[in-house]
Amino acid sequence: MTLTNVTSLPLKKILSRSLRHGGQFADIFFESRRETSLILENNRLEKVITGTDTGVGIRVINNFHAFYAYTNVITEPSLTSLASQLSLMVAHNKQPFPLPRLSPLKTYRHTIKISPESMALDVKKTFLEEANTSARAVDKRVLQARIAYRDEEREIFILNSLGEQATERQVQTVFFVHVVASDGENMETGYEFIGGIRGMELLESDAHIRTAKTASRRAVTMLEAPHAPRGSMTVVLSSEAGGTMIHEAIGHGLEADLAQQGLSKYSGRLGEMVANPLITVIDDPTLKNQRGSYHIDDEGTPSKKTVLVDKGVLASYMYDRLSAMKDSIHSTGNGRRQSYRHRPIPRMSNTYIHPGTTDPKEIVESLKDGLLVKKMGGGQVDTVNGDFVFEVSEAYKVKNGKILHPVRGATLIGNGPKVLSEIDLVGNDLGFGIGTCGKDGQSVPVSDAQPTLRIPSIIVGGRS
Repeated sequence: MTLTNVTSLPLKKILSRSLRHGGQFADIFFESRRETSLILENNRLEKVITGTDTGVGIRVINNFHAFYAYTNVITEPSLTSLASQLSLMVAHNKQPFPLPRLSPLKTYRHTIKISPESMALDVKKTFLEEANTSARAVDKRVLQARIAYRDEEREIFILNSLGEQATERQVQTVFFVHVVASDGENMETGYEFIGGIRGMELLESDAHIRTAKTASRRAVTMLEAPHAPRGSMTVVLSSEAGGTMIHEAIGHGLEADLAQQGLSKYSGRLGEMVANPLITVIDDPTLKNQRGSYHIDDEGTPSKKTVLVDKGVLASYMYDRLSAMKDSIHSTGNGRRQSYRHRPIPRMSNTYIHPGTTDPKEIVESLKDGLLVKKMGGGQVDTVNGDFVFEVSEAYKVKNGKILHPVRGATLIGNGPKVLSEIDLVGNDLGFGIGTCGKDGQSVPVSDAQPTLRIPSIIVGGRS
């Protein structure tokens, strides 16, 4: 089923059917997705997955509650039946919702250089094999290497009861390397991944080789390192660490649905000082080629740059249409969903701390006794109180401004709002990380970023 086939259906009539018993708003969401995944492990290709998935979801919002249903049987009878069932669930009144005249269709596309679909599976397999060889060649202590590649082409179409309609097509490509190294007694892991709104140009200039070597060197470096010290100390987060801290420590807490439910440390605090005046936090899906970028969100709202924290002051939450209706404002274009099987909810896109004015080298040299974190790992955060625990994948002991040696096994333990209030130096650089963010059982592509930051005091978990 193509977009042309879908738009030839009487969608306005179907949408009217979903509102025949009333409702505040309704929309139809069509998605067609083609994807290819390859995984190489234990020196052989373990998985090759290719496929397509197409479906339609219909949503009705009434009394600030969303009713949602979906199907992959895309015919007029099927969609009409789906709309009828939704209208019965609403059952607000007998007054139908009048639909306005449809606006012209807005079409958005992302520019890529080399379509992944134009490249044979054997060629993609070669990239994995070369990365595997490169990862293992770094050091004989590299025992395992898992190489993963994935490309995806996604086309969406949205029509809503305001008469708005829009479509967007985008291509995502991701390459990931995970390495395990062991000296017989200890075992360490290293990982590195690249990706975004790109085609096969992502792997140009031996990017897959560099990615593999970086992952292996990280694992071997940590294998040779002594255990990290523990206790309260000054920590510098390098821009290379990516934006895991900002994503977890504050990002989720600024998603409007959590804030409205009182499940965020930032609930009801608009206009308040929530961070050091050096800190400005932005969510921006309009950035070119980043993994969390899009022209329209999954509700058809045009994307835009949203300043969440402006020089320490909480300026905005991230809204989808439903949460925006509750606060009587416009959506910020952050309504996202994993697929047509899921309803849209407020989600981050490309979230980052805006660069400051200090030279990163000066920030490291200002560190008298503490840690320089170059790569963050996974972590957990409680959005209600802001407490977090993050693993550190790569860190170095620093004394009197000099990097002494790597350390392993470090964790950062603290409170997001407290850390953001205490950061006292912000670098003039900016480093991005990419990932897949989970929330309410849904996963969406995101990126996050930060400049080099100095935290005067934070608890470091270690063994020495």
